[in-house]
Amino acid sequence: MFAMGLEALRQLFRRGMPIAEFFDQCWFLARVTTLPLILVSIPFGMVIALEVGQLLQQIGAQSQLGAAMVLAVVREEAPVATALLIAGAGGSAMCADLGSRKIRDELDAMRVMAIDPIHRLVLPRLVAATVVAVLLDAVVSAAGILGGLYLGVHSIHITQASFFATFSELAQLADLWIALFKAAVFGFLAAMVACYKGLYAKGGAKGVGDAVNQAVVITFILAFVVNFVLTVFYFNFIPQKGI
Repeated sequence: MFAMGLEALRQLFRRGMPIAEFFDQCWFLARVTTLPLILVSIPFGMVIALEVGQLLQQIGAQSQLGAAMVLAVVREEAPVATALLIAGAGGSAMCADLGSRKIRDELDAMRVMAIDPIHRLVLPRLVAATVVAVLLDAVVSAAGILGGLYLGVHSIHITQASFFATFSELAQLADLWIALFKAAVFGFLAAMVACYKGLYAKGGAKGVGDAVNQAVVITFILAFVVNFVLTVFYFNFIPQKGI
């Protein structure tokens, strides 16, 4: 699976990018994931604000809610939520598309015509998922923070000024970079798993359904494992700001 992903990247530098397919995949992923991500992120941010806000109220530090929200939403929630929606909505469609082409022998027909499926089909999906995941990460972060702001103002009774004033007390620019990097890695992994399972689907229509299910489950597991590894590296190599 990883060899297929690396081969697709090698094809990018050797033969270039199929531009039309790339933009088609970007538009498809943005269309099917943007609204669900916003609808997931707003209540997710509100839950974080509720949990953290209750703790901060006990120690009389409600004004620090904004600082906690930035760390929780930007650094952790946004990349993971993006990965799950890219895998569940976009990756499942990619896997089903390639799997149906596989069982109809379209991929073999492309090879007969000297068209490499990895370059023509897999590469644009990998790059599109990576780019769209980075762009959606910003949307998820904004939606989650707005959800936390709404709950903080109306439930925990903090002011908007105090919420935004504490943004930079714990967060730093490196938090944003690691979040964007995580989103890019998760998007690449989601597309890689989906394309691999689609290309090697077998057993007719039932096999395509099984491949889609396996692709989503494997992507979820990979996303959480890789998220843990990247977070460990981040805390070991990037100094954190103190209160």
